[in-house]
Amino acid sequence: MNALQGIKVLDLTRVLAGPYCSMMLADFGADIIKIEPPGVGDDSRAFGPFIGKESAYFMSLNRNKRSITLNFKRAKEVDLFREMVKQADVVLENYRPGTMEKFGIGYAELKKINPKIVYASCSGFGHSGPYMLKPAYDIIVQAMGGIMSITGPENGEPTRVGASVGDIVAGMFTAYGVMLALFHRERTGEGQEVDVGMLDCQLAILENAIARYTTSGNVPVPLGNRHPSITPFASFTAKDGHIIVGAGNDRLWEKLCNILERPELVKDARFENNGKRTANVKELTDILNDIFSKKTIAEWLELLEKAELPCAPINTVDKIVNDPHIKARGMMVEQEHPVAGHLKMAGIPVKMSGTPGAVKTPAPLLGQHTEEILKEFFGWDKAKTEAFFKAD
Repeated sequence: MNALQGIKVLDLTRVLAGPYCSMMLADFGADIIKIEPPGVGDDSRAFGPFIGKESAYFMSLNRNKRSITLNFKRAKEVDLFREMVKQADVVLENYRPGTMEKFGIGYAELKKINPKIVYASCSGFGHSGPYMLKPAYDIIVQAMGGIMSITGPENGEPTRVGASVGDIVAGMFTAYGVMLALFHRERTGEGQEVDVGMLDCQLAILENAIARYTTSGNVPVPLGNRHPSITPFASFTAKDGHIIVGAGNDRLWEKLCNILERPELVKDARFENNGKRTANVKELTDILNDIFSKKTIAEWLELLEKAELPCAPINTVDKIVNDPHIKARGMMVEQEHPVAGHLKMAGIPVKMSGTPGAVKTPAPLLGQHTEEILKEFFGWDKAKTEAFFKAD
């Protein structure tokens, strides 16, 4: 049995933040009914890269889900959705605030139909505040949320994080909110609204940057790969590239100096504790880069790992997806899609001993499960389903 088995989710989300949330729920057994507009479906079905005519982007985010198409411009299809809500546990949407209300299916209306419903919305700026109606994309909230201002090379331009953390973090927080609401409902029988704003989520992950500003008044800036308050904790230049080393305390610093065959650095007044090492980071970095440049990455990793000192190569994507540890942890999975064929994608990072998640089914074709779902909900046969969707 999966942890969320029996939880029925009506998923109106598209592109990334919302589908990432519902994928997290689906991986642990929730029945995700992806409701898409007919003809085009989720916008991301048109986003590359493609395998044949199928979007690998879409398929990587929509596994373990079923698809039905509904046209909310037709009143009877809105009414059908409202009937589905009576049997659902969760409604998930990521439209701009006010959109669902225009169709008469906002939380205020749906809770009248089903008081136990958990209604989760994931929007750019949330359902309150002066920015509520402002349109948002990942890059917009990365820019406004501060993370771009601390990302990039030292003295360089603000830089977008390579992964879409504006969307993905919001999707993760939304899944967290849904599960909290379900847990509350389990104890009380009460549903509730979950309101997640992408900008809020960006602020929530600034941790050290906010702490530095609120305690010192200094505005954090990009520092490249080094940590702002722990030294040495950065990338260094080896003979054939860069290596990450994290000597996060004085004990590890002494161990590092011995590995580097420079024990005198431990007693150097400039570097005798973390505060001084951080204050003199430029001098220390020059010294360490000169030492690291004498050996290859592989040679340094062998020495550092033997001494159990935190270190790592800077992997490219091709290296990490083929890493033996990643394979051992089941973090790359393979599926057979009915149209696209064989594809690979990231696995499930949360490992549970009693109720593990699983990647069972590939992303659905548009409307693939319409007949199946309506039979489950209402007992309709094929003829009644076809008659319902026939043009007026």
